[in-house]
Amino acid sequence: MIGRKSMGRASLFLVLLALGFFFATYNLITMIIQNRAISLGKLDGSSFSTSSDPITQMPENVKRPENARRPFHVALTATDAPYSKWQCRIMYYWYKKAKEMPGSELGGFTRVLHSGNPDNLMDEIPTFVVNPLPEGLDRGYIVLNRPWAFVQWLEKATIDEEYVLMAEPDHILVNPLPNLAHGEYPAAFPFFYIKPDQNEKIIRKFYPEEKGPVTDIDPIGNSPVIIKKTLLEKIAPTWMNVSLKMKDDPEADKTFGWVLEMYAYAVASAMHGVKHILRKDFMIQPPWDLEVGKTFIIHYTYGCDYSLKGELTYGKIGEWRFDKRSYLHGPPPRNLPLPPPGVPESVVTLVKMVNEATANIPGWDTE
Repeated sequence: MIGRKSMGRASLFLVLLALGFFFATYNLITMIIQNRAISLGKLDGSSFSTSSDPITQMPENVKRPENARRPFHVALTATDAPYSKWQCRIMYYWYKKAKEMPGSELGGFTRVLHSGNPDNLMDEIPTFVVNPLPEGLDRGYIVLNRPWAFVQWLEKATIDEEYVLMAEPDHILVNPLPNLAHGEYPAAFPFFYIKPDQNEKIIRKFYPEEKGPVTDIDPIGNSPVIIKKTLLEKIAPTWMNVSLKMKDDPEADKTFGWVLEMYAYAVASAMHGVKHILRKDFMIQPPWDLEVGKTFIIHYTYGCDYSLKGELTYGKIGEWRFDKRSYLHGPPPRNLPLPPPGVPESVVTLVKMVNEATANIPGWDTE
């Protein structure tokens, strides 16, 4: 009897244990499904809580309806200096190739030329001429013309697409670029050196406490960003005003330096309550990023210096080098020498793409 009772109790215990695991598993699965539904609702705008964090990479399983294409207009702010011109020509060459790639949602293209006058690339690159800031207002910081250029372009130009990609001359489109934005959430590249939370004292001069915590400011610049045109129309004037105010503030000017206008865009966006989807795959920056992979843009802002053994010698002129600043007064020659063995694939790809563009752009050596 005792043995049977013990066995019965053991069997009952096992049944209860199994039921416990069942209900625990059921509740876990239900919670996951509900959270997933809530997350998707946040992304499509159907259910959004003010406590949510929209700064997220779009999950692969959020699919658009078949054949739903959302083209975006590429806007490239530029000057008429030789340094800017040759970069724009290479950028436009690769834009045209990338536009025809499967999966690309590139729309039209405009070089927003903030020199105030047409130049000799008007027939080669679609261009919209706007005025620079009044003389002396930029105090030698020519990038301050960028937000003012966007304000003018958005007010005066006819832009068919609903979205805009803000790009720069030293961008090369290396893979077909889809529209990474989602509704009211623009897509942006997160820069490791844009740190609003570490500069709160300065940021608060331009972003008052009633607007919210400094952590609401995204670690971004204006480029690359894919954004709804209607949002950019709201942000651009604020971006321009904040840029000018930061430049007038000695502490902000000294601390932010050449990325001041990037901080100004980040602050202006937050002032309008705009949060960005942060996409690390938006762009790579050789020589620090070693592989292209499935990323979309190569940004060649840093110099690439290597020994003939393929060792990086950043900060010291290498035995082999590619640095855009070597060509301030005119374009690089065609057929640049390729890097030595051992140099990362990102740098090799960059030089090969520059060479292909210069080999195929008519009149390259005469620019």
